[in-house]
Amino acid sequence: MSDKTDIPALALDWHRSGRGAVLATVVETWGSAPRPIGSQLVVDRDGAMEGSVSGGCVEGAVITESFDAIEDGKARLLDFGVSDDTAFAVGLACGGRIRVLVEPVGGETLHEDLLIDLVARRARREAVAYVADLETGARRLDGFAQHEDRFRGDKSGVEEDGQTFVAIHNPPLRMIVVGAVHIAQPLVQMARACGYDPILIDPRPVFGSEDRFPNEMISDDWPDEAMEKIGLDPRTAVVTLTHDPKLDDPAIRAALRSDVFYLGCLGSTRTHTKRVERLKADGFTDDQIVRIHAPVGLNIGAKSPAEIAVSIMAQITERLRKG
Repeated sequence: MSDKTDIPALALDWHRSGRGAVLATVVETWGSAPRPIGSQLVVDRDGAMEGSVSGGCVEGAVITESFDAIEDGKARLLDFGVSDDTAFAVGLACGGRIRVLVEPVGGETLHEDLLIDLVARRARREAVAYVADLETGARRLDGFAQHEDRFRGDKSGVEEDGQTFVAIHNPPLRMIVVGAVHIAQPLVQMARACGYDPILIDPRPVFGSEDRFPNEMISDDWPDEAMEKIGLDPRTAVVTLTHDPKLDDPAIRAALRSDVFYLGCLGSTRTHTKRVERLKADGFTDDQIVRIHAPVGLNIGAKSPAEIAVSIMAQITERLRKG
């Protein structure tokens, strides 16, 4: 069974199991909308659902349309427009509009083979775009090169022609935490709540234990070896927390040689100065070293491990969303 947060994979599972499945996707929004363009909801023929396309009541209308879509195999484009007075009833903070594309899996537009390909590419952490012609019903999958700006901005939307919708499926966000220390305990929980897949690396068994981090993915390899196995890409954040150059430095060097979008290192300004000296001795340039956020986290006066984790998570979010 697929992860309930992986809506396309869940839709494929439900379809294959005979439950019937409809994928509903937010195509456009105007004014206030609680869910961004590209947000998805999956519905089966009994009304079971996962995901969302609004703050609540729009889902009811989408589910009703989904029943008909499963029966006739046809996609439909739904338009919800409300005034300020009635906005709350359909999940909007204030007046606006939402357009939702409803597509039955295995129907006229969302063929099973196409969904299988989409799910497989997502599983391989490929950047893939689902392109839908809203007038002709044509569907295809594109790669990074065809929609580079949209991928970099993680932004789905309708093209200037008014009829081509591009749904961006970037690889899931990951956070690699080097050092299973106290700060890491709240940090991995916050990371997961923010949509990241956290991975802990610590070769010291007493630190990276199941008791201290229940149900977490923990690698006891040396940091650079673990990161090579995991793979680093632009959807990955790296945080080093050990204070030990023997553990932190191999991870930092690996991250600086990659295109991770964030690298943060715990330690004082004095500690970082010594770190910079070691990196320069290893041949790293100022342009590479400046990528490091150190001392790690936003300066919010954090003291406790949980507060420090908040500052780190906030800085990672700032880097992801603002660049």
